[in-house]
Amino acid sequence: MANVASPLQYGDPPRLGPFLVQARLHSAPAGFVYLGQASNGRAVSLAVLTRGAALDAAARDRFVTAIREAAPSGVRGWLGRAARGRAAVLQGAPEVLATELGPAPWVAVPYAAGGTGAEWFLEPVMVGGTLIGQAHGPDFVPYWLTDRAPALPGPPRGRRPLTETRRRVLMALLALCLLLLLVLVILLLLFVGRQDSEPMPRPLPPTVFVPTPPPSPVSPEPQQPSPSPSPSPSRTGDGTPGPSPGDESGEGSPL
Repeated sequence: MANVASPLQYGDPPRLGPFLVQARLHSAPAGFVYLGQASNGRAVSLAVLTRGAALDAAARDRFVTAIREAAPSGVRGWLGRAARGRAAVLQGAPEVLATELGPAPWVAVPYAAGGTGAEWFLEPVMVGGTLIGQAHGPDFVPYWLTDRAPALPGPPRGRRPLTETRRRVLMALLALCLLLLLVLVILLLLFVGRQDSEPMPRPLPPTVFVPTPPPSPVSPEPQQPSPSPSPSPSRTGDGTPGPSPGDESGEGSPL
């Protein structure tokens, strides 16, 4: 099959494993074939399923089975997966250089202009309505033919070292301690500010207590008798008293 290289289009992978993707060689209903270059400069042919075919378990299994049957037992994938295929290589199958048999599988074979390339592994993916004998009735079309985007493998998920987790835990504890310290400082400022705003009570004047002696009883002073009034002379006589009338006997009386 003559493959004519065409520029890469939007959605084509820039790399597949250790291979640099340079151009598109072939487009099939089940996938795409790219021209790639290895790290040592060797040209390779890369086959990738479409996203719709990769999501179909049956189509993906036919692609992976063709790779395993064509690859010798010593070939290993890009992520260290051993290709557990037959020891004998199928007739007409290209040499498998590297492969990835995960959710988005791909295969790399040596590139030979005008020769069989990686498109050989895409042919078993498409099956007709009748596998034995002549076809009777209409053929079926896979439901995933409309999804024509290449199935690209995701980034490798490596386990994070424990030091990263321990560092994050320590940083979280430090942030929690700082938050608690900030809360305590705010509460202390509020408490001190409330005490300063309250008016201080005025101090009372000092009281001097001097005991006073109990009152002593005072006896009343004796009153002096008032002098009796002297008899006043009568109005008709002089001051010398005379004999009272009726007194017949007396000295100096006339005979």
